[in-house]
Amino acid sequence: MNLSILLIEDNEQNRYLTTFLLNQFGHSVISACDGPSGIAAALEQPFDLILLDIQLPGMDGYEVARTLRATPSMRNIPIIAVTSYAMVGDRESILEAGCDGYLEKPIDPETFVADITSYFTNKTGETTNDTRVGSR
Repeated sequence: MNLSILLIEDNEQNRYLTTFLLNQFGHSVISACDGPSGIAAALEQPFDLILLDIQLPGMDGYEVARTLRATPSMRNIPIIAVTSYAMVGDRESILEAGCDGYLEKPIDPETFVADITSYFTNKTGETTNDTRVGSR
């Protein structure tokens, strides 16, 4: 199964790497470099999954997640935080804001795609193709 993924990430290098890895497994990625443009993109077309950086300029990822969750059409779309926030309590705050999952940066290119698609499988109950490129 190929997923349509929205990536909301302000760092150009992170956008490139994430997009490259996901494209290698047939997933399509649309990028937004800040919260407002990410929300606009999410409302413009349907996505299977949203990857969300938390430390965004202007509107942080917490606010983006809350805004998306308050929108009826977005309530069942898995939102995965991909962030450098790794202090005690950060994971809980991110999940409380409306994210379904949490991955710490820097990402592991060997397991990233499998980790991301497992969140989609867990949220929707659907089965995805095996995209593991390494062990977890």
